[in-house]
Amino acid sequence: MPHRAAAVLFDLDGTLLDTAPDMVAALNQVRVEQGLPALDSQLARAQVSNGSTGLMTLAFPELSGEPFEQLREHFLSLYSQRIAEQTALFPGFERVLAKFKAWNMPWGIVTNKPAFLTNPLLAALNLDREAACIVSGDTLPQRKPYPEPLLHAAERLRMAPEYCVYVGDAQRDVQAAHAAGMPALVALYGYIGPQDDPRSWQPDAFIEHPYDLIYWLEQS
Repeated sequence: MPHRAAAVLFDLDGTLLDTAPDMVAALNQVRVEQGLPALDSQLARAQVSNGSTGLMTLAFPELSGEPFEQLREHFLSLYSQRIAEQTALFPGFERVLAKFKAWNMPWGIVTNKPAFLTNPLLAALNLDREAACIVSGDTLPQRKPYPEPLLHAAERLRMAPEYCVYVGDAQRDVQAAHAAGMPALVALYGYIGPQDDPRSWQPDAFIEHPYDLIYWLEQS
């Protein structure tokens, strides 16, 4: 059992769940409808952590304003219809969550993904009842990189923030965690693009595989 950490909070896309296959499929459906070729899946995958705006900017860099928003809403509608067709836990997380259960350690989710996508996704994967708290991108007025969503999660867990650990795959995750007074771990297996420099984010640790989190917790 870890000595200090009492709870773990996860980012969703690119950290706990590999949502890229469904998100990229929906994005490419929009591209094809617009008479454009599908994007390379690996290129688009690296943008998934930046949400619908990041993906749509990649797919339609020339669009802005109302046309951009209309197409983004269409993308979200298509994605919501296939919310969990190919999405799954990253390999190794079954063991991680089983270890948490053995330790009686609560875990939760803090994501910028809106609740109308987060909730059905977690329900489809039977994770909604396992998570001790779920904070979506529209639960509060603020989203990451602001610390308020992480502080809200700690409050719901009835724990001091410094006893929670946050795991994510983007710079905003590290910024939010440190602003909330939590250790921040970066998931190197997540949606990190070639332009990203995770070391410059100055997290407390890196994990290359989900089960590395267990090793880190055991040594904390």
